[in-house]
Amino acid sequence: MSMPFYASAEQIMRDRSEYARKGISRGRSVVVSTYADGVLFVTENASNALHKVSEIYDRIGFAAVGRYNEFESLRVAGIRLTDLRGYSYDRRDVTARALANAYAQTLGSIFTEQQKPYEVELCVAEVADTADGDQLYRLTYDGTIVEEPQFMVMGGQAEQLTTEVKNNFVAGQPLREALQVAVTTLGSVGGPDGEHRAIPANQLEVAVLDRNRGQRKFRRIVGLALTDLLPRPAADEPTADPAPADTPPHDETTD
Repeated sequence: MSMPFYASAEQIMRDRSEYARKGISRGRSVVVSTYADGVLFVTENASNALHKVSEIYDRIGFAAVGRYNEFESLRVAGIRLTDLRGYSYDRRDVTARALANAYAQTLGSIFTEQQKPYEVELCVAEVADTADGDQLYRLTYDGTIVEEPQFMVMGGQAEQLTTEVKNNFVAGQPLREALQVAVTTLGSVGGPDGEHRAIPANQLEVAVLDRNRGQRKFRRIVGLALTDLLPRPAADEPTADPAPADTPPHDETTD
């Protein structure tokens, strides 16, 4: 008679964590940082159809790395939750903190109760009337929630990129300088022989939560508006190779 397979709960949790971390690390990184007028989101994304950065509510933005189908379902659920709360009570009752707590409960339940965890890492950000009130929340695959003070990096080589941001970040800097820091950070990995690479505007997804806008603070920066904000690469500076149309990057197919 064969003995049933047994694995301790500790081993199961460890295996799930390793599985989720590997999936997240395969995605392209997202840099989220505060700047003088709000919160900036920057990531590499050659797809015009599949967004990794989105609006959730009036003052709340969302960014994610990992499996696209999984974090997209969380994004849609977040929109429905905030819309219902704003309709039932008041729009001022909708906060990033409450949404982050809801996401944490969902991810924690999936991690412990289902065989396969979600391979996602999320950022929920809220812009306030003053810079001191801006909030950034990081949510990991197991439901852990951490409030980040001024910036955060998710996915890819996050540790290396976090160090790069830390060395160049200045609190309260204008949008142009904040964007330059984020784009330079993303280009600090993946180049030939470890060199920096220039990322063209058509391979970037950039958005902001601008406290100076009206009721809805979220705004995408695309086209000429984005090109004008980016530094012009030197003639001899390497640029990122465009992604082939028939082989989209990992983030655009499975995350």
